Amino acid sequence: MTPRRGWMMRLVVALMLSGCADPGIEQLDRELAMLRADPNAEELPTLPELPDVGRVAYEHADVRSPFLMRRPDNEEVPRGSIELAPDLSRPKEPLEAYLLESLDLVGTLSVGGRYSALVRAPDGQVHRLATGDHLGTDFGRIVSIGSDSVRVLEVIATGHGGWIERSRHLTLDNEYDRRG
Repeated sequence: MTPRRGWMMRLVVALMLSGCADPGIEQLDRELAMLRADPNAEELPTLPELPDVGRVAYEHADVRSPFLMRRPDNEEVPRGSIELAPDLSRPKEPLEAYLLESLDLVGTLSVGGRYSALVRAPDGQVHRLATGDHLGTDFGRIVSIGSDSVRVLEVIATGHGGWIERSRHLTLDNEYDRRG
């Protein structure tokens, strides 16, 4: 770099840095120093009185929420049965933390004529399950295990105080269906 070019670069950088200076910063520093010296010297304006607002009772708790879809009038909603209610005091099994659709059947084992299912969770861990084990967020229970599929019986709340059962299948090709 030539000496003249280096001198020009320094001049450009100096001009750019001088543009960063704030001319009012010295005044601000003086005012802050005065406030720190005597914080009670300046009177702050009093806050205006807030109006007294009365309570309003919400009287629409018993009607349909505007955030839920309307059901068509011709659609009949199953009422279900209280006897099908799941045991909510039962400790949850590890795979009940995941949606059934997020679980993959990766294999089945047959030992002494009894099948076990190998199911992979979304975290990558593979679990060995037997008939009667629970999985899925809808209180699913394995009712049968075949050579290439697992039948799960879920218990679903109807929204009317009852429960219904729904049969689902996990297959080795990771298809889910709702066959009954």
